[in-house]
Amino acid sequence: MLHETPSRPVEDHRQSVQSLIDKRADLHPDAIFLIDPETGMVLTYEGLRKCAVKTAAMLSDRGVQPGDSVAFAMSNSHEAVSVLFGILYGGFRATAVNLVSGMATIGYVLDHSESKLVLTQGEHRPLLGEAMADAGIDLELIDAGAALADPSAPLRDHLVPRHYASGPDDDGLLMYTSGTTGRPKGVLLSHANLIAGGENAMIAHRLGPDDRALCVLPLYHINGLCVTLMGPLVSGGSVVMPHRFSASKFWDLLREQSCTWFSVVPTQISYLLHGAPGDGGARHGLGRVRFGRSASAPLAPDVQEAFEACFGIPIIETMGLTETAAQILSNPLPPGTRKIGSPGIAYGNEIRIGDDNQAEVPVSEEGEVLVRGSNVMKLYFKNEDATRQALTDDGWLRTGDLGRMDTDGYVFITGRLKELIIKGGENIAPREIDEALYSHPNVIEAAAFACACPNYGQRIEAGVAIDEGANVSETDLLALCEKRLGKFKTPDRIHFLRELPKGPSGKIQRLKLAELFGQL
Repeated sequence: MLHETPSRPVEDHRQSVQSLIDKRADLHPDAIFLIDPETGMVLTYEGLRKCAVKTAAMLSDRGVQPGDSVAFAMSNSHEAVSVLFGILYGGFRATAVNLVSGMATIGYVLDHSESKLVLTQGEHRPLLGEAMADAGIDLELIDAGAALADPSAPLRDHLVPRHYASGPDDDGLLMYTSGTTGRPKGVLLSHANLIAGGENAMIAHRLGPDDRALCVLPLYHINGLCVTLMGPLVSGGSVVMPHRFSASKFWDLLREQSCTWFSVVPTQISYLLHGAPGDGGARHGLGRVRFGRSASAPLAPDVQEAFEACFGIPIIETMGLTETAAQILSNPLPPGTRKIGSPGIAYGNEIRIGDDNQAEVPVSEEGEVLVRGSNVMKLYFKNEDATRQALTDDGWLRTGDLGRMDTDGYVFITGRLKELIIKGGENIAPREIDEALYSHPNVIEAAAFACACPNYGQRIEAGVAIDEGANVSETDLLALCEKRLGKFKTPDRIHFLRELPKGPSGKIQRLKLAELFGQL
């Protein structure tokens, strides 16, 4: 069954980020686009354009040419937003550097991306310098905050539009996927891809100029960049951007900044829930919050239901990929039907469940999730083989996710092709085991994974993180799994960790757990 998506407004996604910023600044120059609560800095749409022009002019003065890669290695801040949009505004290729990916990966990204220079913040210079030395490269590191504030750098509003007018199909963003094995792949997204990604969030969540997002995910991850930054830009709304996620400050920021929605990952939802006051007192003053959004990994139904009961805020489960400029699926907003355990239906793109040859399978049968639309990447940078394997001749992207679609078009993800546990010839979706573990009130994080087994080929183990001070034993959790899943799907072992290994998006990395506790 092919799910047909709601129609999208065609006037926006076929333009460049440069022209979209100009449009917003021309129509609503004094409207607020961004609030940096740590510094008190407020960027209007006209202010955003001026900062973007200043950044673009600075890069042009340093000899960077349109189409060249420019890396940004920055924590969330108004400077990071100015830098990102300045790179895009000037027609350069913005290369996102994941600051927590490790020194070897940072060096590889800077080298592989062919970046001409790196825009950063002072606190990150030592890490970047060491990473470049390890990789044998030498790029200029520019303190972006100082450069934007430099009074000797004149603001030339006329320069960039005359110098270069970027188009919708030009390279926009180069973002590297956090692969669990091997080198990360560079996902190349065009300007049109980025805008389509923002539109998909706008359509699904009915975003408008009065909406204000709370962005607590890093801009070097596609969720933070395309959903909570591009979404407001496309819809004419605004975004509040603290420098990092803080569970203790989260609710105060929503209240004080009059936010109407937020986007988080399941681990953050779990931490917010476990840190909630027992009487639900955190509910007060949240009347403007329309919804919370969960993405980047499956959300356990027990966690979702507990969060909504505690805070009275509907959680909209979604699904997205770096290769699709974030969102491909979303549950509808209330009063629409939300199906707990499903990331929803397609918005702004087509979804198909395919067999080994990408042919559509019957309703409710399992297959690979395929996506096609204006948000699908151009290619993997300098990697023709990976591009050929991922993109079919008729434009479908193979996601590597296994799932099924019901008669209403809702997709249910059953696992990853690479993470599927095959025990005694039977396929077992790790998510089933995760959800059983999450049903325990003291489990904050959980992930099942496969280990090699001489008898069954693979056996099941799991890692968990629990509330500090909670009295939970391995026997307790194994008994819970056996009750909910039966003995065959119950893990052989459960490992207790302070925190489970995660990628930059906050997604728990099962294969890292397998590396720690047993070889596949």
